[in-house]
Amino acid sequence: MTKTAKFFIVMAMILVFAGAASAATFINIGTGSTGGTYYPVGAGMAKVWNNAIPGMKANAQSTGGTAQNLALLGKGEAEVIFADGLYFFAYEGKGTFEGKPMKELRGLVPLYAEPIHFLVAKGSNIKSIQDLKGKRVSVGAVGSGTEVTVRTLLKVAGIDPDKDIRAENLGLSDTAGAFADKNIDAALTVGALGIAGVVEITTLGTAEFRDIPADVVAKLGKELPYYLPFEIPANTYKDQTKPVKAMASWNVLITTEKLGDEDVYKMTKALYEHKQDILNISTRLASMSPENLKYIQVPLHKGAEKYYREIGAIK
Repeated sequence: MTKTAKFFIVMAMILVFAGAASAATFINIGTGSTGGTYYPVGAGMAKVWNNAIPGMKANAQSTGGTAQNLALLGKGEAEVIFADGLYFFAYEGKGTFEGKPMKELRGLVPLYAEPIHFLVAKGSNIKSIQDLKGKRVSVGAVGSGTEVTVRTLLKVAGIDPDKDIRAENLGLSDTAGAFADKNIDAALTVGALGIAGVVEITTLGTAEFRDIPADVVAKLGKELPYYLPFEIPANTYKDQTKPVKAMASWNVLITTEKLGDEDVYKMTKALYEHKQDILNISTRLASMSPENLKYIQVPLHKGAEKYYREIGAIK
């Protein structure tokens, strides 16, 4: 073989490999901390997409959660993110996104709800949120999303969290310990159904549930539109024999309109066709169902919409 022939063969191979590389679709998924639900589920989704969609190279990135994920998405450093209700404020340009609306946000799939759990010490005479006045109440760790939500809830219920209660800034694990040591009278905490801290509290029998009144639910919904009425099903926790009226923010999978329609169609389809692989990682994703599309509060991506229309989930 002549040197010229070898040269052309090598060049042809380079062009083939270059073409294959350029055909690859790279998807970085913004998730959460490695100890949470977002990261392992995101890694599972990446695996599904890599196996089911030729040319797709998906990767899950550990992050600080929704706020960082939105920043990554805005800078083009992530193509898909896990997000709690903060994504709605980003889309609308409210709160910390004032004057900087992210109108390019688009929905992919609903994931799972994170209800507000209203717990009071076992045998307590606290029957309603108004009865919290003068009580020791766990409102969440300083600066957490839980604290922001709980303080807003208390205010719409007519309670000043700085004056009317003895607010305790405790994370969920510390809240469980405080109930056990009788150092708090009540707690308002946010977390997915079956979250470990609430399971611990109810298993030990140190606290019991109270309903969040409908009028408070309605008022909080006006202040934080991503919170919607929700019912904690009976027997979700030990000795919780009746449904509990609450409200919840939905976690969703978000992308932007920049991601190609056909890619998003294939990604959405693959997640539902391989849902069991995701459930094997976390049973919370049982609610990843087209019937929960109503909880996504930004427009669906056209590629995702194509899939949902195809299966008859939307008209």
